[in-house]
Amino acid sequence: MIVLRKIGLLFVGLVLLFSCSDKQDFGQYDDLTITPTFETSIFYVKTQESIINRVTGISFFSQDFNFDAFEEDIFTERVLEGSITYELENTTSKEIEITIEFLNENGDVLDTEFFQMDAAPTALLTRVVAYGGADKSLDILRNTSQVRLSARNLGDNTSTSNLPDPAIELRSIAKFTVRVK
Repeated sequence: MIVLRKIGLLFVGLVLLFSCSDKQDFGQYDDLTITPTFETSIFYVKTQESIINRVTGISFFSQDFNFDAFEEDIFTERVLEGSITYELENTTSKEIEITIEFLNENGDVLDTEFFQMDAAPTALLTRVVAYGGADKSLDILRNTSQVRLSARNLGDNTSTSNLPDPAIELRSIAKFTVRVK
């Protein structure tokens, strides 16, 4: 009886050993590709019409922003493609002009985006600028260390919109696909 039990356990053990084992393929990791899309805001600027009216001259805003995010190795070496979406809204009584310049560490202009918008009422202006592939070069972003934002009032300094809280708003959102592995 003990011998039959031992033979039975041996038989069950052999069946389990050979029936449940496959050769494991640990090389699948080498074939794995991870390419997430990251999304972030680059800048948000809002200027009320009352402030624009106080500024004498045409230019009411000009500022350079330090922007080293594109210089990180994780981005520069692995970015595949991307886009920056700009949204511009003007509820003021002013015709405006906005220029965005991407600068390298020496202050040289790598790329420029230019917007001109009539006085209110106007529709929301949306522009998507693609980088990589057949679009604008990714090297523009890889080499950007500053972003210069300039805004000009092409109207007067006395009129006031009849809309509530008249202002100029500029938003930007960046989306990039990066090869992690």
